[in-house]
Amino acid sequence: MTTDPDPTYSAVTVGTFYTRHAISLQMEQLAPSSAGMEREIREPTLNRPGLALAGFYSYFAEKRIQVFGFAEFSYLNSLDPLEAQNRCRALCERPIPCIIVARGYEPPPYLIGEAAAAGVAVFISKMVTMNFLNAATLALANDFAPTKSEYGSMVDILGVGTLVRGSSGIGKSECVLGLLERRHSLVSDDITRYRSIEGRELIGTSPDLTRHHMEVRGLGVINVMSIFGVGSVRLEKRLDLVVTLRDWQELEEVDRTGLDQEYYEILSVRIPHVTIPVRMGRDLARLVEVAALDQKLKSMGHHSALEFNERLLQIMQKKENS
Repeated sequence: MTTDPDPTYSAVTVGTFYTRHAISLQMEQLAPSSAGMEREIREPTLNRPGLALAGFYSYFAEKRIQVFGFAEFSYLNSLDPLEAQNRCRALCERPIPCIIVARGYEPPPYLIGEAAAAGVAVFISKMVTMNFLNAATLALANDFAPTKSEYGSMVDILGVGTLVRGSSGIGKSECVLGLLERRHSLVSDDITRYRSIEGRELIGTSPDLTRHHMEVRGLGVINVMSIFGVGSVRLEKRLDLVVTLRDWQELEEVDRTGLDQEYYEILSVRIPHVTIPVRMGRDLARLVEVAALDQKLKSMGHHSALEFNERLLQIMQKKENS
């Protein structure tokens, strides 16, 4: 089962990267200005320009952030100052996104000057070079992750990220309110934004405008955190289960055993999926809660339906042999 719309890939500029990760990556902008902040980072990884500084530009990764460490500056210091400046000029004339100097190393004036002349932003990080490379790579992977919006409300049910979806008026809001009363946490209401992490898991969050709020028919927009407390909301959560609420009369057949596992696909990631029939008098919040807890058991290797089926087969086999 798949949904629309198609995933989107947001362009990441140097300014965006700096704003998001300056604190976690211990980055400071050298001679703060707007020059170079609009340049795009076109690949979600980094490059150490040692070979480029030596004059070898074949296969040079100019789409990546260029990171200077102890090795790069040791090489530049071994050159005549004028030659070192020419090497830096050749590097900065390439369409590189920016330069980041690790280890808190103070870059030589000629590097700063050539970067400024070419409109390339320069940053300094106090982190050790390899630690910075690892942390920045993870940050870029997150920034470049494809994203997609899904219609539905997401709730954290005892650690199980659950997307509750269904047609308009089916009772999603009432179901989510019931879950909040049971001390579970709201991630997003009505529309949930997902990003794919390395194609293996989905992280859901709410649009900025509606975060921590819900729209309930007859009541309007409510502030969930103000009513239910700070523990009733979460900024983001991994998606573990998709629950679809459907009118009882629309279902031709209702699964009575749970032996056949269905999946719901988002950004090419398959998520366990269950369909719950909606009928007057059913406690939807309780049913969704049980579905989430059952999924938690399955993730721990306990499949209730399969275990029951095996017991049934064993009993039937004993009766046949007796």
